[in-house]
This record gives sequence, C-alpha cells and structure tokens, in this order.
Amino acid sequence: MSYKIATLASHSALDVFDGAKDEGFYTIALCKKGRERPYLEFKRVVDECITLEDFKDIVSDKIQEKLVNEEAIVIPNRSMAVYIGYDSLESMPAKVFGNRKMLRWEERKGEKNYYRLLDEAKIRRPKILTAGDIDEPVVIKLPEALRKVERGFFFAINQEDFEKKIDNLTKLGIINKEGIEEMVIEEFIFGAYFNVNYFHSPLFNRTEIISIDRRIQSDWDTLYRLPAEIQMKLNRLPRLIEVGHEPATIRESLLEKLFDAGYAFVEATKKLEPPGIIGPFTLQLAVTPELDIVVFDVAPRIGGGTNAYMGIGSQYAKLYFGKPLSLGRRISIEIKDAINSHELINILS
Repeated sequence: MSYKIATLASHSALDVFDGAKDEGFYTIALCKKGRERPYLEFKRVVDECITLEDFKDIVSDKIQEKLVNEEAIVIPNRSMAVYIGYDSLESMPAKVFGNRKMLRWEERKGEKNYYRLLDEAKIRRPKILTAGDIDEPVVIKLPEALRKVERGFFFAINQEDFEKKIDNLTKLGIINKEGIEEMVIEEFIFGAYFNVNYFHSPLFNRTEIISIDRRIQSDWDTLYRLPAEIQMKLNRLPRLIEVGHEPATIRESLLEKLFDAGYAFVEATKKLEPPGIIGPFTLQLAVTPELDIVVFDVAPRIGGGTNAYMGIGSQYAKLYFGKPLSLGRRISIEIKDAINSHELINILS
C-alpha cells in the first residue's frame, strides 16, 4: 500500500500506529528529541521515527516535502494542534485526515469555540458565569503558568471561595495574570463523567459510538479516596492533571441520548464548518441523577483516552464490525476503504 500514516508522537499516537499496522499501513512517527523512546521501543507499530529538535519542525519545508512525496496521511491529535498551532496546521501542504479546520473549534473563546457548536446542536452544556457573580458551585478552566500546553481546572463553591483560590494559586505560581485573562467559569455539573468517543463516517453515512472512557487525574485520584476529615485537614487543592484513562460502559437506556447528541453535533459542524466533522470526535459529558446528559467539553479529533482500548478493541465497535476495534484502527479502516473505493478526496483536507 503506497499511502502511509503519520502523526505527532504523543497523545494517542500509539493507538493510531497500532491500528494502522493492523490494516497494513506503513507508519511514520514525528518525534521530539528526548521524547522518542516509546516509539523506538515499540518497533512493531512504528516503521519510521523522525526525530526533530522541536515539534514545530513538522511544518518545516523539509518535513512537509517528505510527507507529501511519501503520500503520508497525517492524523491530527491534540498535541499537534497545541505544539504546531492552528494556523500552521491549516496551511501545511501535507494531507490531513478529516476536516483540519474543525480543530480550531476546540477552544472556549474566539469566534470558533465549542460552546457555539453545542448551542447550534441544541446540546445542553454548563452555563457560563462571570468572575464577579458566582453564587453556586463552579469549575474554573484556564491555562496554567508553567504547563501552558495543558488546561488547568479548579473548583469553587461561591464568590469568596473563588477569590481565595485565585489568590492562593497565583501566589503558588500555578496560575498567572495571562492565564486568568483566558479563564472560563462554568456551572459545576453534579453527575457521572464519561468521555464518549465517536466516529463520523462519510463512507458509511453514519455516526458511530466507538468507545467510552474515563479520566485518571493527579493528584485528584488519590485525594478523593481519602476520608473527608483527612481531605479537610490537608487543605490541599487537587491539580486534576490528566495522566491516564480507563475503559467504561454506560447503561443501554442512555445510548439513545448519546446517539442523539452525536448526530446533532455532526449536523452542527456541517453548518458551521463545512463539510463538518470527519472521523473521530469526543464529547465529554456528565450524566445527571435525572439521567440527562450535559456536555462540558469537546474534542474535534481523536480523544486522549483511546489508548485504553489499544490492542483489545472496544465493545461498541464490535457491534458494528463483528470484532473489537480501537479508534485508531477505525481511522485506518476508513482510509483503506476510501482508497479502495477511490473516495479518498472525501475524507482528507
């Protein structure tokens, strides 16, 4: 097969490479020096590891010429969007799987933001509050001072608690003025949290639920296991740094609502960013005690939790294909089918 699969070596790249090898593709890992070891160790799934001084070198003339000449299809992930930037990603010559202009919609501010997508789709989301008018529990989302590529979170129960925590986190150097200016304050939704990984297929003309996962976060994962009295004595704010994911299922009576949300989201993207979402996307949502779903975050690309199903596949994918598949393999199946049916132009940008 002449076409090759390439992606930035981070985030969910191993799932992409493993799925690509299962479907017979040659794989190219675009690695950063000092972070390349996993992609050199797992030799079965990585055919070629291109080590760069910086991830931004991916959009250099040299690397782009190589990707174009070798007919590489780039699978975008969150790391690629963050390290390269939307402008460079949208203008680079190499072919990208899916609608590359959708990636910009992951932001919370600006003309293109996921709140607008959710509102267009009529999907319930948390309401937004202002910094001076907090009268209920909230989650604050903002960039951290040192981990600029990551998005930080903390909770507050009211205005006084919010101001105290902003002051404390600033003094500790975890957040700064620049991050506070980018801050979004959302109503806190009480419920069970899930990441639902979808795949919209132009070839099959359907929106699939492929897998569901949940986040493992540090140091929240340890803190919430402690008795309440110990938590209070520690007086420690959890960082909620995402460090892993675990597989999950959801009760079957809720699948109807998940399908409604997935298809509505796809239609909204078609209207706001034609031709809309192609391939994977994730809706991060809460299921309330009333069994309503509230979407609090959107990933218009492969989610960060798909490695949880790498090598074993997901139960929902089996219901479509008769065998367990990871989302990484689902991507390569779509590309392979498009090549065989001469419809590759319809799934690339």
